[in-house]
Amino acid sequence: MLFNSYIFIFAFIPLCLIGFYLMRKKWPTAAKVWLIGLSLWFYGYFNWTYLVIMIFSILFNYCMYRLMIRTDKRKLVMIVGVIVNLLVLFYFKYFDFFISNCNALFGTQMPLKGILLPLGISFFTFQQIGFLVDAYRGQIEKCNFVNYALFVSFFPQLIAGPIVDYAEMIPQFENIGKKPFDAARMARGIYIFVLGMGKKVLIADTFGVTVDYAWANLAGINSVEAFLAILFYTIQLYFDFSGYCDMAIGLGLMLDIDIPINFNSPYKAVNIIDFWKRWHITLSRFFTKTIYIPLGGNRCGAARMYVNLFIVFFLSGLWHGAGWNFVLWGCMHGVLYVITRAWQLWRKKVNEGKAVQSKKNPIVTVVCTLLTFAFVNIAWVYFRAPSIGDANMMLTKVFNGGMALPCADFADGFNLTEIWYVMKIAHLTDFAFSKYVLMVIFAVGTLLLTFFGKNVHELADKTKYRTGTAVLLAILFVWCVMSFAGVSTFLYFNF
Repeated sequence: MLFNSYIFIFAFIPLCLIGFYLMRKKWPTAAKVWLIGLSLWFYGYFNWTYLVIMIFSILFNYCMYRLMIRTDKRKLVMIVGVIVNLLVLFYFKYFDFFISNCNALFGTQMPLKGILLPLGISFFTFQQIGFLVDAYRGQIEKCNFVNYALFVSFFPQLIAGPIVDYAEMIPQFENIGKKPFDAARMARGIYIFVLGMGKKVLIADTFGVTVDYAWANLAGINSVEAFLAILFYTIQLYFDFSGYCDMAIGLGLMLDIDIPINFNSPYKAVNIIDFWKRWHITLSRFFTKTIYIPLGGNRCGAARMYVNLFIVFFLSGLWHGAGWNFVLWGCMHGVLYVITRAWQLWRKKVNEGKAVQSKKNPIVTVVCTLLTFAFVNIAWVYFRAPSIGDANMMLTKVFNGGMALPCADFADGFNLTEIWYVMKIAHLTDFAFSKYVLMVIFAVGTLLLTFFGKNVHELADKTKYRTGTAVLLAILFVWCVMSFAGVSTFLYFNF
């Protein structure tokens, strides 16, 4: 079930909220079971076989947790649990990738299984691995099955994160029904949800039409179209994924549950280290806790630290998808991250003992931000492309595709019916370049918003929920709902 669908907005959410708030005060356990049941419906709505896999995963991991706290062989149980989780993930996500590479390397003819990837399997698998690791470290004192099942299946962040941990969620589930209804949190949740939906439906999906057109016609696009397709995908991915996370956080607040922020204006980053402190924050936290620190982190010297950092990004690339293009994307970020970290340490050593001015040069900040953004754009090409060869072709097209205006089909995705109609009334569609007007407005406006505007959570912190705010929010909500017919699934559902 999609957040941006009629059944979710007009049936699922009202049913969920009404049932939850009717039960939570007198029957908190029933309220949790209600949320678990609806979460299973939400997940099983895509494909009931996905539901079987997730239920098995929940039961297995909870049994491993219970076994762990009852035995003195905690490490062995944790290792077995983690290995089984990784094997399940490998089978569904990487088995065909493994077979195809074996065929290419050894000349074998092993058939591919064509395994259907269950939605969100990477997210709920990693979440449960994190739980087992925390339990092994003694950070989890007790957790009953109802709270655990809700922790794994909680529908707002089930399919595409954020990746949450025990300390963030279970204590909140234990407190369900112990606090009075908070109208301010409900209002904030609705505000964040609607703005997140706007980011997805009105911005990401609009840019996505043009991006899909460019990749479908890769051989025939010109340099301008290739450049814009790269830029537009960078915009689409951010507004799509951050829009999903905003909607998840908003839904959590409606249920009086805090879900951690996963994005903090990442394209404002001044270097790649800053970028990864802002982009997919919970994934970076997971890899730091479960991979980087156990490998030794920065405790074993600089050379070992750089290797550990690169391993994290290599695995991050592989986690995102079963393809060498994803691995290359992770390695690109890993190399630049290591270089940037080495540069920072060198600067720190050189300036050690010196009085260094802390005031930042605005020109340097702008240049560093633009260079970081340019690198991220280039790396996203390999993230989006079906293969490394296609990614190379797209980048090559920027330089040798020929200079010409984008074709009408390329810009058509921006000519939204509701806005085009207004332009027609104002006679703005009568000149030769009218078909590009909305594309330019969308692109420039979105870039200004990305680099200079406040993100959703900053806006929510400063917004006073008055009548005017409610009216504007209602207009945005109606506009989004009217656009549901042309929306797509969230991009990170694939991971």
